[in-house]
Amino acid sequence: MRTEHPADGHDSIQVRGARENNLTGVDVDIPKRRLTVFTGLSGSGKSSLVFGTIAAESQRLINETYTTFVQSFMPSPARPEVDTLRNLSAAIIVDQERMGANSRSTVGTATDAAAMLRIVFSRVGTPRLEPSSAFSFNNAEGMCPECEGLGRVNTIDVDELVDADLSLNEGAITAPGYGVGTWYWQVFVGSGLLDPDKKVRDYTDGERHDLLHHPGTKIKVGTNNVGYEGLVPKIKRTHLVKDRDKMQAGLRAFVDRAVTFSTCPECEGTRLNAAARSVKVAGRTITECSAMQIDDLAVFARSLDEPSVKPLLDTLGHTLDSLVEVGLGYLSLDRESGTLSGGESQRVKMVRHLGSSLSDVTYVFDEPTVGLHPHDIERMNGLLLSLRDKGNTVLVVEHKPETIALADHVVDLGPGAGPAGGRITYTGDVAGLRASGTLTGDHLDHRARLRDQVRTPTGVLPITGATSHNLKDVSVDVPLGVLTVVTGVAGSGKSSLVHGALPGREGVVVVDQSPIKGSRRSNPATYTGLLDPIRTAFARANGVRAALFSANSDGACPECKGAGVIYTDLAMMAGVATTCEQCEGRRFRPEVLVHELRGRNIAQVLAMSVVEAREFFPSGNARVILDRLHDVGLGYLGLGQPLTTLSGGERQRLKLAISMARQGAVYVMDEPTSGLHLADVDRLLALLDRLVDDGNTVIVIEHHQAVMAHADHIIDLGPGAGYEGGRVVFEGSPAALIADADTLTARHLRTYLGR
Repeated sequence: MRTEHPADGHDSIQVRGARENNLTGVDVDIPKRRLTVFTGLSGSGKSSLVFGTIAAESQRLINETYTTFVQSFMPSPARPEVDTLRNLSAAIIVDQERMGANSRSTVGTATDAAAMLRIVFSRVGTPRLEPSSAFSFNNAEGMCPECEGLGRVNTIDVDELVDADLSLNEGAITAPGYGVGTWYWQVFVGSGLLDPDKKVRDYTDGERHDLLHHPGTKIKVGTNNVGYEGLVPKIKRTHLVKDRDKMQAGLRAFVDRAVTFSTCPECEGTRLNAAARSVKVAGRTITECSAMQIDDLAVFARSLDEPSVKPLLDTLGHTLDSLVEVGLGYLSLDRESGTLSGGESQRVKMVRHLGSSLSDVTYVFDEPTVGLHPHDIERMNGLLLSLRDKGNTVLVVEHKPETIALADHVVDLGPGAGPAGGRITYTGDVAGLRASGTLTGDHLDHRARLRDQVRTPTGVLPITGATSHNLKDVSVDVPLGVLTVVTGVAGSGKSSLVHGALPGREGVVVVDQSPIKGSRRSNPATYTGLLDPIRTAFARANGVRAALFSANSDGACPECKGAGVIYTDLAMMAGVATTCEQCEGRRFRPEVLVHELRGRNIAQVLAMSVVEAREFFPSGNARVILDRLHDVGLGYLGLGQPLTTLSGGERQRLKLAISMARQGAVYVMDEPTSGLHLADVDRLLALLDRLVDDGNTVIVIEHHQAVMAHADHIIDLGPGAGYEGGRVVFEGSPAALIADADTLTARHLRTYLGR
């Protein structure tokens, strides 16, 4: 192993003895004001070093500079497991966490472009509306009065709220949280406005109005003055302000059943009132500007000759140009933040920081190339370099060779994943990495080859007249029984075509990166069904009930209810999770841990990685499931690791592992290479081949050239993004693509293959 250390001093971040997660006392120096890329297998410890140690300690130290009062409203993270960290600068994390799904947050509000646009319209628009807040849908001055700035209205089916054949005392209100005896029910019964023993269908018009539509008022219930309002406005206020995806299953089902959402008829979805919608600049309203593609809006902003707002227009133009540079020119400022993918969210956050006046800070990126076509990666790389050139330290966790090649400095972790990782295998420049003999160095110039012979389809899956989002009446036959890759630049219409037309059809299995429904108690062992054969094996070996070996059942520690941690709700402050002192985080009762299987108790087995567990369970149902987890590249995952800690790519591969037993299925995958090391991509390709050879069809939305080269069939969308995309620009074999086509995908695939 070749290792180069920068000179000691204030020009490097010095890490000594890092032991977070699987790190084995790592010592490393990272040059400041340079671009450093961290490489290594999934699970090798990259994120533990970069996010869990360096960024976490930087943010913790910054939080400590605030007053005790301010700190009480902030999370209180523990100090990372590390001996010393020297020369840290303020860290800004730009990750793939989706932006808040608040319906009042848009691309415009998230990047401040909307605020700049509002000021331009308030100063030079005609007719004149002086305050910029008059153009804000989040302000009473500017919002549409009908939808209160949301752009949509909801209609509630009263029959889903009330069973008219019952009285209040009999449970007439059927909405969740309003059952007999609940506080909400007591307010209605004790209001004095309604007879609790009278059936709702016998109510007078006045009583029905008081039950359903009474405006908010104060009434006396017993000795208390409480707020009273009709059921419909109360449901809207308490239930419909929540993001649907964050609702509990019962409430979500109720909302889906009882509520119909539609575009606001007053503002036609633009969110603004009539006065704001009437003001124009150069013949365009602010709603028209917000709905334009960002690349078009950038051209419009540059065309404005308004000396009084020139500095503002320059800043707005720079922000819009930056969004175009990171491949988001196909979005519009009125696009809701919650609808962006993880990769899109990360790029929007990146643009927010590009305009910052701060320098000499540490920017931390988590695979910024996720979701990007090779054409867009070039532009993303340019932005990483521009952040560095402003005098910042840029730390990037990345697998793509195009970005690794840019690095001033590389830190490679490994040699394996999980317990086999956590060590520095190389530090130095990219040329040294190539010659280092590490897994990353050996694969940096590795290229997948075209197939010698593509498979023959067994039929077709027709898509006819697809028009969702930017698709332009697309009709295409997806071949069955082969590996098809759907590609094109970000925003070209790939997801609209595949996810808009295929899910719900018979035999189609969608394996995507969306969060897995389940609590923080869920883990790979429970989700895959692996825990069942494990519990059975323990029960047989010890002659006891299998339920004892479930932390969600009889065997759970009574103190933490089998969670392993105690969650303390601190009201307005951030909640705190502390390791349960009674079970010491092992989740089980002491008497359960006495029972062993081949010298290990249940807590020790659940602490194993998939690789370790495969050796422990050499046969049987447990081994079958473990083999599938290993085949999808999750050998490093802990069996008891909470699902909430998994990345999008890991979630997708976990879903794939549990669906692999099907035969004759149509698998639809969305960027399965996300988070995969170059060496793991080969294993993924072998797995996709096995699925097809077993009689399945595999359809993959993917940008990775190795997957394109390995495909039997390619459907390329474009030629550009947004309204410039939405068409099939090529369909056929990869060999035909590089021989005959002149699309962006064809050019980059030719370069990749050295043609």
